[in-house]
Amino acid sequence: MTDSLRAQVAADGFAFVRGATMRELLLSAGPLTDWSAFADSWNALGLDTYMADGGRYRRRRHAVFTVPVHGAPIREPHQPHYQSTAYNPLHGGIERWFEPVVDAIAQSDALDTVLRFCRTLFGALAPEVTTWRVEVHQFRIEAREGEAGRPTPEGLHRDGVDYVLVLLINRRNIASGVTGICDPAGRSLGSFTLTDSCDAAIVDDHRVAHSVTPVEAIQAGQPAYRDVLVVTFQGEESGS
Repeated sequence: MTDSLRAQVAADGFAFVRGATMRELLLSAGPLTDWSAFADSWNALGLDTYMADGGRYRRRRHAVFTVPVHGAPIREPHQPHYQSTAYNPLHGGIERWFEPVVDAIAQSDALDTVLRFCRTLFGALAPEVTTWRVEVHQFRIEAREGEAGRPTPEGLHRDGVDYVLVLLINRRNIASGVTGICDPAGRSLGSFTLTDSCDAAIVDDHRVAHSVTPVEAIQAGQPAYRDVLVVTFQGEESGS
């Protein structure tokens, strides 16, 4: 199953994986015994105070790992998230310090399994890489009455890394949130909506750009949000 996914990403530059299939793929890489606590941790994210559009709809936590080709992932000291304005004209060019992923989640079986799965998949796509720099982002996008939440306020973009996994954790009382994939010229290559837990988008960041349409609350007065885990892999080659 991992081989067919690798082939799809190699051929198309992206893949959409349904939750049931993605869960099987993750379980082939390790246990998910603490998934419930892992998913519950999205209820304790800090507000993103760097929103250039003035929005208060995004909450997040952030962590950086070194993931060698062999051996356990290593969490690095807490550090800022930085993107150049070439990749993020809205929020790039500054160091953004977000609240750290809490230790219990950084050390969880669920996250370790996600990192190991990504290492296997992305390592097969880039066998020359010996070590990966990995950033982990927990995102909650909230929608309120009269105010949509924007998962990608910067619009169609690339992240400035090698590969990206977007994994849906939970979705409550929201409509829309359609992921669009385009080639570098802006031509649409496909679209899909992450609706069920573990639905996933996997992209080759060199070859495609992605965006997500705003999410809107379905039932007014009730909590409405989209929780995702975003994991980016940037490779380092031997001797580099």
